[in-house]
Amino acid sequence: MSAQAAMLGNLVPAHIRNISAYIPSKPDDVLREMYKCRQLYRLNNNENALGPTSQAMEAIKKFAPRTAAIYPSGDAYHLCHRLAERFGHSPEAFLVGNGANEVIAFVIKAFCQPGDNIITAEKTFAVYEWVAEFSGFEARLIPLRDYGFDAENMLRAIDEYTKILFICNPNNPTGTYWSEEKLRAFLDRVDGRQIVVLDEAYAEFVEAPDFPDGMKLLHEYPNLIVFRTFSKMYGLAALRIGYLAGNPAVVDIIRRTCVVYSVNALAQTAALATLEDNGEHVAATRRMVSAAKAYLHAELTAMGLFHLAGEGNYMMIRLPVSDTMIYRKLMQQGFMVRTMTGFRFPNHIRVTMNTLPVMEGFIGALKSVLPGL
Repeated sequence: MSAQAAMLGNLVPAHIRNISAYIPSKPDDVLREMYKCRQLYRLNNNENALGPTSQAMEAIKKFAPRTAAIYPSGDAYHLCHRLAERFGHSPEAFLVGNGANEVIAFVIKAFCQPGDNIITAEKTFAVYEWVAEFSGFEARLIPLRDYGFDAENMLRAIDEYTKILFICNPNNPTGTYWSEEKLRAFLDRVDGRQIVVLDEAYAEFVEAPDFPDGMKLLHEYPNLIVFRTFSKMYGLAALRIGYLAGNPAVVDIIRRTCVVYSVNALAQTAALATLEDNGEHVAATRRMVSAAKAYLHAELTAMGLFHLAGEGNYMMIRLPVSDTMIYRKLMQQGFMVRTMTGFRFPNHIRVTMNTLPVMEGFIGALKSVLPGL
């Protein structure tokens, strides 16, 4: 071992040494060259194929370049006030971050100290687990039950060092969700002893009548925190802007851990304009997702492939072969999917819903790389 390596070994905490860095995908131009494909359809990150709302696109076009030299609003003042009007809470109930990932970190840093733990599902959005572990806290991962969060076993896992329970509703990647009745029962059992985070990143895609609205439940449960994002339904993933809402006293504690000026001015401008949409964008996106799911369901059923077509703008497909091998073959035909082995679903891929022509192209490519089905 070199002297430099030895020095680093002494400096790096054990919980960091045991973590592997997340490796993001390469830019499209690099990927097209690598896989020799002219067109690349990204079906891996659950982005909205329709893009931002018309109001957000107009606001982006009008953004004055000279304002790039000026620091943005440190607390997203106008956006928080507009969110307050929309959801019936005070502006102090909202905290905006550089994507949902940042607000996850804010919450964990605000409430956890050495020896504490968080509880979530074993197969869900992995960032809850990652942030807890690279912050030096234990992440207790509860196996799914029928592809959904297991409320009973989550409650059993609570001990005196449990600070936060994370629930992704609907769950990414399975698309299952807790009804309002089930969520209320869980919150009643927790009884305010821990913080409960309800991640509603995909809530706008859900049309089921028994799906809960976390924003309304905030009035009844002061230990509840709700996450929302502008990345998914509203198509602002590249601008990285998400937010949390909660009891103002709880949010005031979280605010002490936040990084001022982390949300850029263009993101705030686009998000504020997004809230002017009258529902047309949501309706159009839901129609696209519904048509794509119906088409894929029929085709995958005919192919004999098990798939989960729950809520959200994604679908998970079980393959008879390695997901990484199929990923490479699909890339050669211009379709990028998410391999799920790293998310504890070996030989599965997750596919983002897109327009019908793209879905037809994907099925054609899948059939060509899975001969014999």
